[in-house]
Amino acid sequence: MDVYGHVNNARFLTLYEEARVALMFTGAREHGLTSFEQGVVISRHEVDYLRPVDYTDAVRIELWLEEIRASRFVIGYELWSGDSVASRARSVCVPFDLANQRPRRLSGPERDFLAPWQA
Repeated sequence: MDVYGHVNNARFLTLYEEARVALMFTGAREHGLTSFEQGVVISRHEVDYLRPVDYTDAVRIELWLEEIRASRFVIGYELWSGDSVASRARSVCVPFDLANQRPRRLSGPERDFLAPWQA
């Protein structure tokens, strides 16, 4: 909570992260895909804060894929509070080989999993 009694702006990124993790880990695992668990890093976040959210407000996140490229994909989000959008954001995600500490390309199965989410 910030000094004004609203959800702190940094918490918005945590909520977006929770939605992204649900897609790439829980959702992907339900489709038999576990390779995202081997590493995905964020190279960029963009967040627009449209209105404050009170701590008592129920929120929901909608997400979609804006872009899928060979070595990155962009997730778009909206954070809803009640009947209105409180924030919009984008994350540039890069598949990453943790063992070798370097970016990698999306695999065919990863692209197939992400494709239906593309707007």
